[in-house]
Amino acid sequence: MKLPETFTVKMKALLKDEYEDYLASYHLPQYQGIRINTLKVDLEQWETINPFATLKEVPWCKEGFYYDKEEKPTKHPYYYAGLYYIQEPSAMSPGAYLPIVPGDRVLDLCAAPGGKSTQIAARMQGKGVLVSNDISASRAKALLKNLENFGARQAIVTSETSEKLASKWPGYFDKILIDAPCSGEGMFRKNETAVKSWENYGVDYCMKLQETILEDAATMLKPDGMLLYSTCTFSPEENEGMIGAFLKKHSDFKVVPLLPVGGIQEGKPEWIDAPASLKGALRLWPHHIEGEGHFVCLLKRENKNHELSYKPQLYKRLKDYSEAYAFLKEQTYLPEDLPVVEIKGKLYQVPSDNPPLMGIRVIRCGVLLGEIKNKRFDPGHALVLAYGKEMFKNTICYKSTDEEVIRYLKGETLLHEAHKGYHVICVDDQPLGWVKAQDGRLKNQYPATWRMV
Repeated sequence: MKLPETFTVKMKALLKDEYEDYLASYHLPQYQGIRINTLKVDLEQWETINPFATLKEVPWCKEGFYYDKEEKPTKHPYYYAGLYYIQEPSAMSPGAYLPIVPGDRVLDLCAAPGGKSTQIAARMQGKGVLVSNDISASRAKALLKNLENFGARQAIVTSETSEKLASKWPGYFDKILIDAPCSGEGMFRKNETAVKSWENYGVDYCMKLQETILEDAATMLKPDGMLLYSTCTFSPEENEGMIGAFLKKHSDFKVVPLLPVGGIQEGKPEWIDAPASLKGALRLWPHHIEGEGHFVCLLKRENKNHELSYKPQLYKRLKDYSEAYAFLKEQTYLPEDLPVVEIKGKLYQVPSDNPPLMGIRVIRCGVLLGEIKNKRFDPGHALVLAYGKEMFKNTICYKSTDEEVIRYLKGETLLHEAHKGYHVICVDDQPLGWVKAQDGRLKNQYPATWRMV
């Protein structure tokens, strides 16, 4: 790989004696990672069902593991059941260092494709509300799929500018994560197109975006709230320099020092004459860790200004929709007072602590339970993934090694005697999707766009 000369000259000046080690990292193999979904399986349970022989712990993320690419985890049924997410190991650091408390109101402002949002959702353990936003509608759809697969019932997926969200939700969130658009220098090893992007756009273009996003995020953060800023670039202008400039304008924000582990290095404020407190930020370098690279900085708002109040959103209950309630009472143990909203015939289970959504481009609010059509109810795939086997009354279970599981994931009809109607297919007691049983056959209801190929 040929690196841009302006980049290599700059890195050599910054890294000095470490530069040759950094350059040598480009010849090391890329590291692969999976992160376990603790919404569906805790780490002790995972140890008993782990099908992979080569997993090794990621030091900064207790749910994260390195795997050998020969293992092919995207081909295992557990991937389709949402038991883990494929994620580059250093990219697990922002979600790991943001101190989430179940019940928090959390905003992931630049969320696609969903690695950090799924990580946050798992740590929230079904409590509070997570808004996962991406300005790109197409990327937001990929984000939605990953959150659905993880069973994130508290998630709202939006596609808006940070400015629009800030105008609607001042002082609303307890925690905000910004994995900011950046020059992507930490991606050079992994993706040569990142080099072309760096040459075309450069650091200055990204800095303008980052400054705007940070300002809008500050507007949306509560007093005593926390904001985690991260990038996948090494540029001090976009990292310590960006946060240093933000702190000069916002005296109520302070750096929260983070503990470096597993070869992670402290921040480098001296590279750009930034406040010394930015030594408490973290830098993940490919010549010090097993990963591509990242920057992470945690800030806390320390002012005691009056917190803005929001009126609770009022929703109908599941029992108010007779077709849906009749079906779901027969098939599940969902409570009749479940808060729901109906939009164009589609019924959604919504988080009870929603922000006001009027005027916001919402891709999905909560869980798509299903659709009411001609006075009947067709259940949604997201419903199966949002709950454990114990929530469903009619299940058909296979082992992960059974050939029927792969056939099901490929969209095939299965032969199986079961009473007529809907059933949930499970793999090792983990729900996968719906089938309709009739005359000894299970008609496959697995979504075509999700199928194994």
